[in-house]
Amino acid sequence: MSVLVYTENEGGKFKKTAFEVASYAKEIANMLGTTVTAISINAGDNSELATYGVDKVLAVKNDKLSAFNVKAYADVIKQAAEQEGAKVVVVSSSADSKFLVPLLAVYLNAGYASNVVALPENVSPFTVKRTAFTNKAFNITEITTDIKIVGLSNNAFGLKEDSGSATTEAFEPSLSEADFAVQVKAVDRATDKVSIADAEIVVSGGRGLKGPENWGMIEELASVLGAATACSKPVSDMGWRPHSEHVGQTGKPVASNLYIAIGVSGAIQHLAGINASKVKVVINNDPEAPFFKAADYGVVGDAFEVVPKLIEKLKEFKSNNA
Repeated sequence: MSVLVYTENEGGKFKKTAFEVASYAKEIANMLGTTVTAISINAGDNSELATYGVDKVLAVKNDKLSAFNVKAYADVIKQAAEQEGAKVVVVSSSADSKFLVPLLAVYLNAGYASNVVALPENVSPFTVKRTAFTNKAFNITEITTDIKIVGLSNNAFGLKEDSGSATTEAFEPSLSEADFAVQVKAVDRATDKVSIADAEIVVSGGRGLKGPENWGMIEELASVLGAATACSKPVSDMGWRPHSEHVGQTGKPVASNLYIAIGVSGAIQHLAGINASKVKVVINNDPEAPFFKAADYGVVGDAFEVVPKLIEKLKEFKSNNA
């Protein structure tokens, strides 16, 4: 019996979340006195997983799985869990994982706890701490089923390196035509930018920037910080920025280590989607903007004056500490 972890990759390269869930799974395995097995689908270098506590990798190589397919991926993970006799399955809180886990839970007759932010408080009974009410509170959930699925919130646990090694086995699950009843015809990705889902720092802009022509300073600040760019819902609705950058309750959730909001007033839907971020900074010329009540740090000032000076100081700091 091992703890099974689903490790996501993009273009064959593991995402940061893959290493985080592997680190988390290793700690659970230590608590249970067992090992960690990772299921890897069409990844490149599986040996990377050993650095984060994985003892065995089940490597799937299948061209039909080159694009995410919810039913097929859920079936692959289910067969891996059955082969390994896994009683605990750990996944990330990515959009793909949240999409496939309900189906996987049905396949395994498993209980599922989403938005988990810490190691189990107990393993018998199995209880975990989760966020609730759009990250404004926590609850303690007991999973009573024989098989348990844990969905770890992004950036909740961090990366924990391990000095072990991992064996790799080819895994060839039995997939039927029914698994591919829905097919992906094309995938569009912004390959030149940091993904919002994986970013540790996010720089976001709102209507206070007055127009798409002023977005250069947002992109420059993000470039200096190695951050992803994002926007509020009104900005994407007006077509200033693509909908893929819209963050908030009705857009993409953000759980970054640092979230910088520039010219964003802070509507309740926006704040609900970014509350999981560890440090929130707001730059706005309206001292009554709702975002100031939720922010850890705030600057009352004109973004067109503050941001260029911030970029200048950051560049100066980087050059002096290179």
